Amino acid sequence: MKLSKYGQVAGIALAGALALSACGSDQAVDPEDSAAAGDVDCVEGGGTLAGAGASSQENAMAAWKAAWEGACEGSTLEYDSVGSGSGRSQFIDGAVAFAGSDAALDEEETEQATERCSGSEVVNLPGYVAPIAVAFNLEGVDSLNLKPEVIAEIFDQKITKWNDEKIAEDNPDVDLPDSEIVPVNRSDESGTTENFVAYLSEAAGDAWPHEVSGDWPIEPKEAAQGSSGVVNALEGGEGTIGYVDASHVGDLGTAAVGVGDDFTEYSPEAAAKIVDASPAREGNTENDHAIELDYTTEEEGVYPIVLISYEVACMEYAEQADADLVKSFLSYVNSEAGQQAAADEAGSAPLSQETRDALQETIDSISAGA
Repeated sequence: MKLSKYGQVAGIALAGALALSACGSDQAVDPEDSAAAGDVDCVEGGGTLAGAGASSQENAMAAWKAAWEGACEGSTLEYDSVGSGSGRSQFIDGAVAFAGSDAALDEEETEQATERCSGSEVVNLPGYVAPIAVAFNLEGVDSLNLKPEVIAEIFDQKITKWNDEKIAEDNPDVDLPDSEIVPVNRSDESGTTENFVAYLSEAAGDAWPHEVSGDWPIEPKEAAQGSSGVVNALEGGEGTIGYVDASHVGDLGTAAVGVGDDFTEYSPEAAAKIVDASPAREGNTENDHAIELDYTTEEEGVYPIVLISYEVACMEYAEQADADLVKSFLSYVNSEAGQQAAADEAGSAPLSQETRDALQETIDSISAGA
């Protein structure tokens, strides 16, 4: 692997990349901050790296793309935010070198991806950790306390009015209207949906009787594609409520979620607490880093509806160029600078040093077939 370390890139060089690459993000990336790239291992001669998948990573990808391209002359990232399901499919089909996914590959997908990876191991590497916000558009209301079972019944269309007594009892100081609740879900197969439904399935008990899946399990009131589509639907309606990666919330109202006897608002710090308290997925190999989230925790200050978005990659690629570019880009994503860039841009929770060290050992082992 021919790598060259560009280190702290010049501010002018990075400024152009930031200006071009951060389009589509409402958050500001400071074009004068050359430290955003940190120490990047670049591929000599550059090349084009193709990825696709989770729209939750859209804002973080804008920051990562800007810094990586600005640091690595001739290197280009093309990431298509088409949703986790489509991203995993494109990766399995060999259309992209890596996928962004809000859910780790399941057993069947892993078998298919192993074939795509020339028989080598396929790995799930946490790259982006963020709370999933329960966001709503209700005139005059900025925040609500919602217990897990209440959230479940709202999205299961069992609670249909905003002044329902189950909502009102935890929000005595809020003037709730006698108006229809319009739940909005993702129309595409989505890891955000899978994480949200997994939370409801475990935390809400019998109030959520549906199986966990990346596809929404019931006939929707309203549905939209991608995180941006859900936000547009929420903003375009009155009395709407949906679930979305917190980086997309903007000016929408949000719910503080019931945890034990308290209610916890979303934040990167609260999201990070549940990740640190959750075990590795059973059956992981040494190089696979999928996590089993503990959605039923009652620990104070923990926000339990969390999205861990993975970068899915091969341990061995058929082409040396793909292996080199994947290693270079994912090393930056996993770096302290990369995690901080995502936090600054998208409000995500940076991975701990211990986690990043373990992930880097796997990334460093990515190679190309003989």
